[in-house]
Amino acid sequence: MTLPFSPYQEIVEIAMRFAPGDGEFSTAIGNLHISRRSKPSDPLHSSYRPCFAFVLQGAKSLQLGTEQISYGTGDYLLTSLDLPVAWRVTEASPEVPHLCLGLAIDSEKLLELLSRIDIPRPASHTDGQRGMVVNVAPPELMDAAVRLLRLLDRPGDIPAMAPLIEQEILYRVLTGPHGARLINIATADSHSNRIARAVAWLKENFARPLRIEDLAERVNMSVSSFHHHFKSVTAMTPVQYQKQLRLHEARRLMLVERLDAGTAGHRVGYQSPSQFSREYSRLYGASPARDVEGVREIIAAE
Repeated sequence: MTLPFSPYQEIVEIAMRFAPGDGEFSTAIGNLHISRRSKPSDPLHSSYRPCFAFVLQGAKSLQLGTEQISYGTGDYLLTSLDLPVAWRVTEASPEVPHLCLGLAIDSEKLLELLSRIDIPRPASHTDGQRGMVVNVAPPELMDAAVRLLRLLDRPGDIPAMAPLIEQEILYRVLTGPHGARLINIATADSHSNRIARAVAWLKENFARPLRIEDLAERVNMSVSSFHHHFKSVTAMTPVQYQKQLRLHEARRLMLVERLDAGTAGHRVGYQSPSQFSREYSRLYGASPARDVEGVREIIAAE
């Protein structure tokens, strides 16, 4: 169903004009994109980057590790670091499509804002919380989202006004019930910040052999503390995280660069083709060849 207040009926109308069909649409506001789906979807795998995502219509579910996260109309999803997930749209129809605004969180803008505002350092027990969380958007946050989307109809105002409204949204998130997750990520030498640095290293080096001792040392943590906080923040172990990065990239290589399974698996760090095929099938539900063929058929049908 649509949001019950007329300003949000307006934002739905604007969003549907700037997302005229199913898919992901960039906008004239660089950090803002709009997604639209007119029917429930099968699970899709992707990596979520730090962002604020506000659902205007419909509902969606995510799987992060073994954890299920569901959110729908009027909710926002806060992602504080890069996380590989499986997601699917659960409520959508041609008449009432799933609509979501996604606003990327720029780490430099986050640090700059934190340097100018007086927000108490979060309590120590909040350090190491999950890097993805859902909350109901309060009126102040929804109002800012409405004003940001309205700018798409006034492109001449975007350079002056969009940065201010983006900053307002970020401020509302920081001072909201889950702002500590972002603050901890940005706080040097917090557990969350160290895990974020480890995640950044894994994303750059996922094809290399992983030694947990070396990665823990790189971010100045003991092995036991590193294991504990990595799983607390990402809902998976470092090895599981690396595995998902490898398999996502291998899939991209086969779909986009049309590499065969053996070459793609080797490119992302697998020495054994059988191990690659086994782990790929476990994640995607089909062998590499069958999965890629199925995805291409879906793309061709659209």
